Amino acid sequence: MRRTEQNRRDGARIVVRRAPLHKTQAILQFGPLRLRAAIGRSGITSFKREGDGATPRASMPLMSGYLRGDRLRTGIRTSLPMKRLKSGMLWCDEPSHAAYNRPVAAPFSAGHEKLCRTDELYNLCIVLDWNITSRSRGRGSAIFFHVARPGFTPTEGCIAPSQRDLARILPYMRAGTRFTVL
Repeated sequence: MRRTEQNRRDGARIVVRRAPLHKTQAILQFGPLRLRAAIGRSGITSFKREGDGATPRASMPLMSGYLRGDRLRTGIRTSLPMKRLKSGMLWCDEPSHAAYNRPVAAPFSAGHEKLCRTDELYNLCIVLDWNITSRSRGRGSAIFFHVARPGFTPTEGCIAPSQRDLARILPYMRAGTRFTVL
């Protein structure tokens, strides 16, 4: 049996390690694949806080995802629950709000992030269970697995490979697949 088939059957584990000599880049390991990815502007931390720009050192299961159907021309295959992004979809990043680290809809006056962006970062956007299932105010929000900017410039704490690489491994991911950031 091929390794990718074994990964699919077992639920897989994706390991993220900081790239040598690059505080804001990582090597993403999925079975035999090694892929380049951007990480937070502050590197990796064990003490994640809202707005610190760091990627949390943690083991986080995948939950669900979003996609920009208006921009992606080819079919995306995955067993992850996926929603099509529409304008007005937001993510609350205001620690004092009851909807902290949850999807919300516009109009929304508290701090938030737009999910339907003008750039390509959230063409494919997978929600990692960082501070969602067991939520703690101020421990960080909107930690996603999404498309990298050109040149793999730093994220605000997310993990971001190229769109090609993300689409390549997406068919093998499902709810519960674990991201382990070391």
